Amino acid sequence: MRSILNISCFCAAALTLASCTAGKRINRSAERILLGQEGIRNAHVGISLFDVDKEKYLYNHQADKYFVPASNTKLFSLYAALRFLGDSLPGIRYHETPDSIYLEAAGDPTLLHPDFKEQPVIDWLKKSGKELVIGDRNWNEKEFGYGWSWDDFNSAYMAERSPLPVYGNVIRWTQVMEKTETPDGKMADEAFVFSEPEVSWKVRFNPAKSNNFVVVRERNDNIFYVTEGKEILRTVEVPFVTNGVLSAVDLLRDTIGRSVLYVPAGVTLPVTNIRYSQRTDSMLSVMMHRSDNLFAEQVLLMVSQQLTGGMKTSLVIDTLLKTDLNGLPQAPRWVDGSGLSRYNQFTPQDFVWILQKMLNEFGAGRLNTILPGANQGTLASYYKGLEGAFYAKTGTLSGQVALSGYLTTRKGRRLIFSVLVNNHQTSAVVVRRGVESFLRDVYENY
Repeated sequence: MRSILNISCFCAAALTLASCTAGKRINRSAERILLGQEGIRNAHVGISLFDVDKEKYLYNHQADKYFVPASNTKLFSLYAALRFLGDSLPGIRYHETPDSIYLEAAGDPTLLHPDFKEQPVIDWLKKSGKELVIGDRNWNEKEFGYGWSWDDFNSAYMAERSPLPVYGNVIRWTQVMEKTETPDGKMADEAFVFSEPEVSWKVRFNPAKSNNFVVVRERNDNIFYVTEGKEILRTVEVPFVTNGVLSAVDLLRDTIGRSVLYVPAGVTLPVTNIRYSQRTDSMLSVMMHRSDNLFAEQVLLMVSQQLTGGMKTSLVIDTLLKTDLNGLPQAPRWVDGSGLSRYNQFTPQDFVWILQKMLNEFGAGRLNTILPGANQGTLASYYKGLEGAFYAKTGTLSGQVALSGYLTTRKGRRLIFSVLVNNHQTSAVVVRRGVESFLRDVYENY
């Protein structure tokens, strides 16, 4: 009995020593490759590495400290969607009578989105031939998130949240330069400008020309100012003012070929059915590969509808943190679905925790089809050669870089990692390459 006990103790001690040795080796690697790098050494850096099979942390550096995670916040929105949205997205809620269809907005961001060629909800509305009546009684949110930069309103990455998104809540303006014949028989360049979708809103052309094709919208109104550029072909996306469902209703009239009657928010419509649109995972894959902010915001609003009966971001976040996410290592400050807000605060260990939870509940196979892999999506040109071994979510704001995901090392060890860098004074590319070099070293040596 004594010899068996001694062997067991020896084995336990050996495993502990091996783990400590690996941790020290990774710490030296982190100091040499990342933490001491020019432009990063004065930044705030948090790192957490977790061994999936051993169910223990391999390495932590300031991993319990809070950081602004940028788009790594989308990992929490992803979990909410996988947990509650089912296999297909609710496109619209409705009640049908012999003469009319009463509709309630469901928050689905894929309606008329160019990434989704098949539009079952729109096709159904076109074919119905009945009077359409829509309400947004369930909309309890504002168009912008808490802590968003208000002066980014003209940028495509900050499209407004809304109860009934259409076309991604942006107008795509395109300039095409073509050769035309002048009255004196000479050939000259002439710019043609068009929008998708076509709009009846006010468009004003700047008489002065510019090097670049530019479209700027009024802050609070759908008035667009167009300046022609010298490019042969250029497309820019500009968010439109959603006005709840009103702008969407205006655009839908042309799309489905007849009017849609809007009823005020105080009116309760007898909606009892759901018409589904896209496969949930197909939307989530686009959301994570492109880091689509609107998709992430609308995902959280759709989950809010599912859990609380209305669309309110703060309410669904509070509900999730008190229920499915109540085991987080450090209680985060979570304020939006996309990570656009600098008010979000999470720790590296929080991201390791949610990634482990998703792995346990949904499996690696499903997650690997949703998250961008090496040299894919927002990871394009990064982690080449690690295809099939690396899946992660990026995050970037000015001065902030984040990366959290899954790594299978050359030796076959499965790791979950999170690297958060805040307040750096160098370019985001320098930080990303530094993180890449560190994780490649982990891949090669652990």
